[in-house]
Amino acid sequence: MRIAVTGGTGRIGGHVARLLADEGRHDVVPLSSRTAPYDDPAALRAALDGIDTLVFVSSDGEAARVTVHHHNVLDAAIRRGVRHVVLLSGLDVDLDSPFCYAYTNGHTERLLRASGLPYSIVRAGLFAEFFLGLIRQVGTSAGGTDGTVALPAADGRVSLVARNDVARCLAALALREPTNRHHDVTGPESRPVEAIASALGYRYADTAPADFASALLRHGEEPWWTYAYTSMFESIRQGRWAATSDAVVALTGRAPASLQDVLTGTS
Repeated sequence: MRIAVTGGTGRIGGHVARLLADEGRHDVVPLSSRTAPYDDPAALRAALDGIDTLVFVSSDGEAARVTVHHHNVLDAAIRRGVRHVVLLSGLDVDLDSPFCYAYTNGHTERLLRASGLPYSIVRAGLFAEFFLGLIRQVGTSAGGTDGTVALPAADGRVSLVARNDVARCLAALALREPTNRHHDVTGPESRPVEAIASALGYRYADTAPADFASALLRHGEEPWWTYAYTSMFESIRQGRWAATSDAVVALTGRAPASLQDVLTGTS
């Protein structure tokens, strides 16, 4: 079986490609922005020629651009007759969500289901490494001088998931028959953002979304990412990232990494 992995040199796609290669039973084709750019439909069609299974790791950047990228990848998969698409999506796919990427993920899922291609979807929680890094960034650059980190999360909770667990689930699904459904892939527990900040040594202070955005911009954050982070926290306040599941155990046979595992580098 020939398995292609988009984002095959990135943190998640690269790990998926290595896991599949370690199986030693399949021809694994890592795709990159050099070999198969998301914005080059012809290159994508060429890259997917003869591919049986596609592990489709999301593009990155501004949401409208990402939506076009995802359309290009799925169009190439349809044209080349890929027999199984394993899609990385997110827990929040509500088209009415305030989170800027919720529409992108939801729209991509709908395109995939309408395509007629057999599929399996991983709806991942927020990546622990990303979220912890964002809190540190805010605490260092836009936070106070007294160990306080100001975030617009109110009493919102999140079930952070380790990138390695997401990669393992994607790889496991790529080696199975299509499930034609989504799998919510989360960490083992839902924690208040305040508790996560505390685990990093910060004292949490709730702040208004506009004040959070202004602080990011003052400290040099790009306007797009300022909007993306602010919309994400609004989604968190609405409880859209709080769910937990047993999918990591069900798909990989191992327990998901805890917050402490991620903090100590043992995930």
